[in-house]
Amino acid sequence: MFHETDEYQDIRDAVRQLCRQFPDEYFRKVDEEKAYPEAFVDALMEAGWLAAMIPEEYGGTGLGLGAASVIMEEINRSGGNAGAVHGQMYNMSTLLRNGSVEQKQKYLPSIAAGKLRIQSMAVTEPTTGTDTTKLKTTAVKKGDRYVVNGQKVWISRVQHSDLMILLARTTPLAEVKKKSQGMSIFIVDLHEAIGKGLTVRPIPNMVNHETNELFFENLEIPEENLIGEEGRGFKYILDGLNAERTLIAAECIGDGYWFIDRARNYANERIVFDRPIGQNQGVQFPIADAFIEVEAANLMRFEAARRFDAQKDCGAQANMAKYLAAKASWEAANVCLQTHGGFGFANEYDVERKFRETRLYQVAPISTNLIYSYVAEHILGLPRSF
Repeated sequence: MFHETDEYQDIRDAVRQLCRQFPDEYFRKVDEEKAYPEAFVDALMEAGWLAAMIPEEYGGTGLGLGAASVIMEEINRSGGNAGAVHGQMYNMSTLLRNGSVEQKQKYLPSIAAGKLRIQSMAVTEPTTGTDTTKLKTTAVKKGDRYVVNGQKVWISRVQHSDLMILLARTTPLAEVKKKSQGMSIFIVDLHEAIGKGLTVRPIPNMVNHETNELFFENLEIPEENLIGEEGRGFKYILDGLNAERTLIAAECIGDGYWFIDRARNYANERIVFDRPIGQNQGVQFPIADAFIEVEAANLMRFEAARRFDAQKDCGAQANMAKYLAAKASWEAANVCLQTHGGFGFANEYDVERKFRETRLYQVAPISTNLIYSYVAEHILGLPRSF
């Protein structure tokens, strides 16, 4: 590994030790079988790592987003894929910052104890994509319940979650002054919902990422499952999205270091024309370039986490961290594959698996073009482009 000891070293050492119990062969088998890394997730939960952001009063360890991001980084840096668990972290922030005392008391102790999983967030829709303010899923108040109808897509880990955060429109778009108004957030008990108004359809994809299409048909949600005030859901969801982008950045950074480590090791060991290929500048310069890019992205990740933990506006930093880290990890992936040559395509080297996994983050959870638009408008003061 490349970093000197930092303030998170104890966390790094402990997570690495846990990850050593799940070597490359474990994740390779999970990927081949298109399975979920159940044993790995259980180990993380039992060790308390997925309760890192829950306050101590609810049974968690009360750590911040910076520490949580290090946990995600180390999972990917060890050759795993934190995509199986990261929802537990960023969905928590929505509940922590905007949930009622009663909701926190009801859910957080069980989440901290590993008895409940809150892995899913249902926001994206097939016809609106990242144009979230035009979402069509509705939640209509009827007595002491909300009745939900609509459709969501690319909603991950529903099969391995007990609770889901749902964003739905409670006031028609035509009746609000700003299109970001009139949306609300709910906690959905998936055990109560599936088969009783919620249908889940898995989406096969090129990465072993458990994701689904959801269909809501008169799903009833108790009014006490509304998070915060009705109509302010878009504002609330941003807390979760900024945490999500920072955590994804950390995962990409972990991937980046993994690719660089594998590339430099192979470049030192692979002998062609009677010398290690790493002696050639055409091999070593791209690896050095990838390392520089990952190091730079790493700094922005910690700046985003610092601002989030201080409850300062961190939208710009979270977006830029995600952009820089996803770009750096993808460049590192290409360098690693190229360094390995034909062997990079062989499953046994794990490069092709990690190559596919890190490619996802050029597209999700927010595309590169949307980040460009955010920076142009909100930081540089340019006219809104859409």
